[in-house]
Amino acid sequence: MKKQFLALLSLFAMNGMAIADDAESYLKGVEAEVDSASKRKSEAQAVASFRKAAEQGDAKAQLQLGTAYATGEGIAKDDTQAVAWFRKAAKQGNAKAQVNLGNMLAEGQGVAKDETEAVKWYRKAAEQGDAIAQYNLGIAYTTGEGVDRDEFQAVTWFRKAAEQGLASAQYNLGVAYAEGNGLAKDEAQAVAWFRKAAEQGDADAKANLKELSK
Repeated sequence: MKKQFLALLSLFAMNGMAIADDAESYLKGVEAEVDSASKRKSEAQAVASFRKAAEQGDAKAQLQLGTAYATGEGIAKDDTQAVAWFRKAAKQGNAKAQVNLGNMLAEGQGVAKDETEAVKWYRKAAEQGDAIAQYNLGIAYTTGEGVDRDEFQAVTWFRKAAEQGLASAQYNLGVAYAEGNGLAKDEAQAVAWFRKAAEQGDADAKANLKELSK
C-alpha cells in the first residue's frame, strides 16, 4: 500500500529559518527563538518579530508566522490565520509555504477543503524542487484527489522526491516497481528502492524486503 500524505507543517526546528538579508526584525526573531532562558517567552518574542517582518512583506517571516499560528507555538493556534500567512508567502514563491498551503487546503484546515487548489500549490513547489511537494503531487496522481488519476505521473513525481532521499517516496517508488504501476514491473528495482527507504528506518520497506527475499 502506498503511503499517504505526510504531516508537513514546517516547524520552527525543522525549517532551518533561512535568513533574509534585509530583514533586521527577522534576525531578531531568530535570536529570540534560540534564547534558552525561557522557551515560552522566546517563542512569543520570535512571533512578534516575525509579524513585524511579515507585515513588511518578508516571505520567510510570513511562513514562520503562519507556522506559529498552525502549531500554536508562541501564539494561540488559529488555522485561518495560518492559511492567510501561508498564502501571502506562497504567492511570493516560497516553496515551503506553498506546500503548507496545499496541506491546509487538502485537509480543509482553516479554509474550505479544495483538493484541486491544493494540487495547484503542490505543483508550484514541486517545480521548484521541493521533495515533499513532489511526493504529495505523486500521491494526488495516485489517488485522483484534485487531479485525474495518472500512474505514470505519480511515478514521475515519486522518483523526483525519491532521488532527493525522501524515504516515503522511495517506498512508493518501490511499490510501483513491485506492482508494475506506471512503469514496467521490475523486482530488482523494487528491492533497490525498498532498501534505500529501509536504510532510513522505514518499517514498511523493511517488511517488503523481507517478503521479497522469501
